[in-house]
Amino acid sequence: MNLHEPPEPGEGEQEPVRRALFEGDSGRIPLETRRVLVQLLQGPFIDERRHSILWRSLLRDEDLVRERLGDIFLDLVVDTELKVAFTRQAEPSGLEFPRLLRTMSLSFIDSVLLLHLRRLLSDSAARGERAVVEPAELLDHMAIYERSGDTDHALFAKRASSAVEKLKKNALLSKLPGTEERYEVSPALAILFPAEEIAALARRYEAIKAGASLGDSDDGGGPPDEAGVDGREDEE
Repeated sequence: MNLHEPPEPGEGEQEPVRRALFEGDSGRIPLETRRVLVQLLQGPFIDERRHSILWRSLLRDEDLVRERLGDIFLDLVVDTELKVAFTRQAEPSGLEFPRLLRTMSLSFIDSVLLLHLRRLLSDSAARGERAVVEPAELLDHMAIYERSGDTDHALFAKRASSAVEKLKKNALLSKLPGTEERYEVSPALAILFPAEEIAALARRYEAIKAGASLGDSDDGGGPPDEAGVDGREDEE
């Protein structure tokens, strides 16, 4: 046997089949699994209802996907009940890791909107229904938090509309086919915005609402979010 040649497969063994997808391709994972990795990195998440083929590929090759993401310091979160998956930055233990995902700070009004949608999602899930909303209804809810005596209603309305558009962009609000202005709240919000954060924000914002004051600033009222909501900072 030539020492520079690989050994022949033994009896009953199959030689691995690898098909190059482009010139110079040295990858060793299937095409659909590569698509899964790309979607997870692009964000904000994989949702079985929107990405059925990718979801099946993810479940089939979950260990491999998790391994590849771990190579670049990312953790894979998979919720088989909600059928949602996303990436988040791995938390170092005594080491300093380079960060691929940037932290996105939520403004006060962003957080107010997310809190409202998270509550709607919980209520709808308890009834066994999908959470469906209209933008006008969301804007009316956010108006509760407009600073009393504030005469710049146009600026507040612009911020509120921007918050709604941000969630559309990040697929947390998805337009229902055949409707003019009706959107479904993504189930992913249940794991991107966990119960403990809801409770803390609810207490804070109820106090603010009682005082009818939005404050002088609209930057940084909420917690940072770095998962698939996406952990990829919006440029505005």
